[in-house]
Amino acid sequence: MLLFAVTGITLNHASTISAEPTIVASEAVLPASLLGMLNFVEGSQEPLPPAVADELEDLVGVNVGGFAAEWSPEEVYVAAPGPGSDAWVSIDLANGAVMAEHTSRGPISFLNDLHKGRNTGTAWFWFIDVFSVACVIFTLSGLLLLQLHSRHRRSTWPLVGLGTAIPVGIILFFLHV
Repeated sequence: MLLFAVTGITLNHASTISAEPTIVASEAVLPASLLGMLNFVEGSQEPLPPAVADELEDLVGVNVGGFAAEWSPEEVYVAAPGPGSDAWVSIDLANGAVMAEHTSRGPISFLNDLHKGRNTGTAWFWFIDVFSVACVIFTLSGLLLLQLHSRHRRSTWPLVGLGTAIPVGIILFFLHV
């Protein structure tokens, strides 16, 4: 919950938090034995063969395993976005020339992307959903506990009402929708 709250603040102030992206460009040549594994199929979005993806990670430091590839008669292009980063690899099918670029936008961008679930994969997608359900259960059980103990504290329901009225008031009177 602390990470979610902190990244909520950083997302709310994204325009005031500056970050210098780090861009690393690489070039290499794919060995002929692996280049032969790349067969162009019109309109295909198939990922690269695992052996080619592993070699590319060794050559240019970009993990493209499992990402859909864009195939053309001249080249194969793979975009590999991740939380807080973007990467791509291009392979010339005629000579095996590899060009790659990896851009990192820093740790705050990484955490903000985790908060939003952007480019994080299936496991994180499900974690966010399970965590959200747990937060709903936590909130509802807290309201139940308030109900059980409210007779001993007169300020309970006025404070709960105020905690609801303030955000609703801000939405109704101050947001331009």
